[in-house]
Amino acid sequence: MEVTKMGNWIEVTIRTTTEAVEAITNILYENGAAGAMIEDPNDFKFQKKHEYDWDYVEEEVFNKSGEDCVKIKTYISEEKNVPEFVENVRHRISTLKDFGIDPGEGSVSLDTVNEADWANNWKKYYKPTKVGEKIVIKPSWEEYEEQDGDIVIELDPGMAFGTGTHETTSMCICQLEKYVTPDAKVFDIGCGSGILAIAAAKLGANDVTAVDLDEVAVEVAKENVKESNVEDKVTVLHGNLTDVIHDKADVVVANIIADIIKILAKDVQQFMKEDAVFISSGIILAKIDEVVESLEENGFEIVEVIRKGEWSAIVSKIKK
Repeated sequence: MEVTKMGNWIEVTIRTTTEAVEAITNILYENGAAGAMIEDPNDFKFQKKHEYDWDYVEEEVFNKSGEDCVKIKTYISEEKNVPEFVENVRHRISTLKDFGIDPGEGSVSLDTVNEADWANNWKKYYKPTKVGEKIVIKPSWEEYEEQDGDIVIELDPGMAFGTGTHETTSMCICQLEKYVTPDAKVFDIGCGSGILAIAAAKLGANDVTAVDLDEVAVEVAKENVKESNVEDKVTVLHGNLTDVIHDKADVVVANIIADIIKILAKDVQQFMKEDAVFISSGIILAKIDEVVESLEENGFEIVEVIRKGEWSAIVSKIKK
């Protein structure tokens, strides 16, 4: 007998800490996940302290359980080898302490959802969000009444990271507002959904290159660039910075994780003009000193360290 499977997906939920979010999302990607949703009460509690960070997320998302742990969710087709995926993810999470990262509980649990629920479940997390002084990130399914001076970016994040709402991204956008000038050349390293590259173009940069190692992110970024009508200004490339870029920029932005920024600090100068700025984000507060030390050791001077919630961003320049 031939059995036709319905469109069911396995929802994988990992309970962890803010500190381990970036590392675990990387683990998910490396094991074939197409993306992830992050429920972090620390983000929500911080946002509620500031009136200018409005409509960050539906409040009931965090009121359901009253828990403080971070939940990372991803969805795997039941036609895939789910047990192997889960075993690999559990093993990798168990090794995080060896790298100085506390995964907290680090548990992995499973549930089954149908395809319709999977396709729409993550939409409840995203509302129109004003980031910085000008940029407004608006999901296509939401209404927004544009105000004078707004630069609206309509973005469907799909299953790639980067909606503009997370502190790491919003800090980068605020710094792009400060440093992007008309005709600037900008490199976005680890572009995710392409939000930072699109923001740079909307702020006046006429030559933006976005780079990511993940093919899914590259395809999502290309689609978002097209939908944002900045194809004439933004080029999205798949690969490593040192392999696919052969030019120098006025602004380089990298919203990744602390350990990757420390590695990037060794090579990024060769892609920067003399007076260029390097905006790095995705740095948990506990690792600020490590990143600052790495940047200074590699010939940078620190211009500013920005903190928001559990995260930080660092602006630096080549030391003269």
